[in-house]
Amino acid sequence: MRTKGGYVYILASKSGVLYIGVTSRLTRRTIEHRQKLVEGFTKRYNVSRVVHWERFEEIGAAITREKQLKGWLRSKKVALIESTNPGWIDLAEGYFPLKQN
Repeated sequence: MRTKGGYVYILASKSGVLYIGVTSRLTRRTIEHRQKLVEGFTKRYNVSRVVHWERFEEIGAAITREKQLKGWLRSKKVALIESTNPGWIDLAEGYFPLKQN
């Protein structure tokens, strides 16, 4: 039996609020965040820009990585984002529309 892979992702708001999540379906989850389909932190604080993501062969490894990242200081999270995305470009821009307020 093959285990489903997973993704860890970091979203940011325009004001710099960060959110770290894990999912087995990054496309679906990105759309949910960007269209504000789920009540919660990202909807409340308008956190919808994908600024970092990592893929894992096993969902368990993704969950472990998510917990690790959530335990980091903000400065270390920022350094991780800037190591692969120094301009904090929205990696989902052009693929998935944002919900207009």
